[in-house]
Amino acid sequence: MVEQQQKFVLSPYMEIYELVVPKDSLLRQMKELVDFSFIYEELINKYCLDNGCNAVPPVRMFKYLLLKSVYDLSDIDVVERSKYDMSFKYFLDMAPEESVSNPSSLTKFRKLRLKDMNLLDMLITKTVRIALEKGIIKSKSIIVDATHTRSRYNQKTPRQALLEQSKKPRRAVYETDETRKERFPDKNTEDSLEKELEYCHALISVIKEKEDLCRYPKIQEKLNLLEEYVKDDLEHLETSQDTDAKTGHKKADTTFFGYKTHIATSEERIITAATVTSGEKTDGKELPELVRRSREAGMEVEMVIGDKAYSEQKNIEAAQKGGYELISRLNGIITPH
Repeated sequence: MVEQQQKFVLSPYMEIYELVVPKDSLLRQMKELVDFSFIYEELINKYCLDNGCNAVPPVRMFKYLLLKSVYDLSDIDVVERSKYDMSFKYFLDMAPEESVSNPSSLTKFRKLRLKDMNLLDMLITKTVRIALEKGIIKSKSIIVDATHTRSRYNQKTPRQALLEQSKKPRRAVYETDETRKERFPDKNTEDSLEKELEYCHALISVIKEKEDLCRYPKIQEKLNLLEEYVKDDLEHLETSQDTDAKTGHKKADTTFFGYKTHIATSEERIITAATVTSGEKTDGKELPELVRRSREAGMEVEMVIGDKAYSEQKNIEAAQKGGYELISRLNGIITPH
């Protein structure tokens, strides 16, 4: 159950934050600049309002996810750090003496509460509106482009992401005691997610056997993050087959398997719209949608700048109809008139 009204934090110790959280702190600036109440409004339909135990406020859970991203922490460690880091507690709208959430609640929120939610559009729209209110966006032009995204969320394969994460606890151990290197399992050399998961399990087990190593926060944090990655990848293998990904072309003679993320940015380099398509889709087809979403986010669009992929006839006509100028080198198959 989530309460319909968010509570105002009352504590005799709130003045501590004025003493220990610097005025130029990133988290203080984010808290003072952004009204996160829009998260509550977007997520309220994911909760029961009149039954069950009280839930951790959705705004706080969302802020935990921001902290995870900014500081590269696991669910366990971001919650652990919020026990003693006053800048974290301040950002999370907690009283200094308040108890923290259970990490399992954050994991559930991350995997279930945000499921099927168009979070990207919501965050982009909010970012654009804040930038406009603060006078950061002054231009009336957007720049459009597409980036190739390999299957499963990012530009790295799941195995590459695991490989990158497994380096972090190893490196932390080497910095603490280089003699431990000989006791680590042999690295996986096969291009197989399953084999990489087996290696990560073995690595985690070896490090955990040495309690003296796990007492070092820099090792324990990296280990917790690797464990989280392993669990997420195992769940993905068990529950998902990526049938939407398609083979696309970066150049005439190179291919990739995955998706394209189509992005519009202001001249100030703030993303104003984004769409995701399967890899074989052409860049130019998404131009009208990027313009529409940018305008919906509050951006005034008088000019669109893109490469020749966007100069197809339909986009030229859409620009004339939509009242904006399209700056794009003409494709060889287009005849200007």
